[in-house]
Amino acid sequence: MDDFETMPVFGVDAILRDVHAQALGREEGEVADYIPELAKADPAPFGIAVATSRGRLHEIGDTRIPFTIQSVSKALTYCMALELVGRAEVLRRVGVEPSGDPFNAIEFDPLTRRPYNPMVNAGAIAIAGILRDVHGDGAFGAVLTRFSEAAGRPLAMNEAVYSSEAATGHRNRAIGHLLVGAGALAEPMDSALDLYFRQCSIEVTAADLAVMGATIAHLGDNPITGRQVFDVAAVRDTQAVMFTCGMYDYSGNWAFDVGVPAKSGVGGGILGVVNRQLGIGTYSPRLDRKGNSVRGVEAFRLLSAEMGLHSFDLTNPGSAFVDSFFAEMPRG
Repeated sequence: MDDFETMPVFGVDAILRDVHAQALGREEGEVADYIPELAKADPAPFGIAVATSRGRLHEIGDTRIPFTIQSVSKALTYCMALELVGRAEVLRRVGVEPSGDPFNAIEFDPLTRRPYNPMVNAGAIAIAGILRDVHGDGAFGAVLTRFSEAAGRPLAMNEAVYSSEAATGHRNRAIGHLLVGAGALAEPMDSALDLYFRQCSIEVTAADLAVMGATIAHLGDNPITGRQVFDVAAVRDTQAVMFTCGMYDYSGNWAFDVGVPAKSGVGGGILGVVNRQLGIGTYSPRLDRKGNSVRGVEAFRLLSAEMGLHSFDLTNPGSAFVDSFFAEMPRG
């Protein structure tokens, strides 16, 4: 669409209906099964939610079905770590380079001997170690509180998924031991890994992801509650790493095709951020071979193309442009 300002006021909802209908036809992919509890997910639900920096929420489909946040959590905990210990200390433990490897690869940067980035398991476990080091026994409470503030409502952990992850997370334990050996994670390893399992097991909805994305897009300020949730400098760095590393080893294609910072999770969610403008959340549990939601990826691709959301799209010069489109939209 060349000019949002010429669109009728109902345009965004019409776009969401059209995108949802098109992406709904994608029935390939499988639910995650390497965590036994995730294998029980119903593959059918599909929802899309868009939250604006002005606090409006638009939804279609199954946007209120709870699912576990999984790797989407990595973006939020990275933002928290940057605030707590600063950029230099975080970079000492975790890099910012795309890895080109699967999210659960047992592979470190050969030069630094540190995890490539915080959006893969190795990096996220090291980040969990930072949060554990600062908050001690209160680390998970701090994470849950901050996630809840970003979503604008109280969230909770799914005990069954947490237990399932903790019982079967042998690969992540192997990564944890290597992190300790490399000096990227301080002992005791088990408490940091437990925090990682817990953060991944927090339940959210597609609507929650949209509001979380809008909070990041709105310079860390939740546009619905008005609460400042994240530091502005941390938000900037988090968006940069989401853009280059957030979609596992599909991140390059994502940046090319969709062009917005995003983070996916094997629970079926994707959180996207259009800086200063929108947060987008999708949910559909069928995953492709790289661990990304098939329908979610398609929905983002269509939304980006239809609404000119790509970071380098000439029709997307900034927040004033998209704000002019949403300003006339009635609340509700």
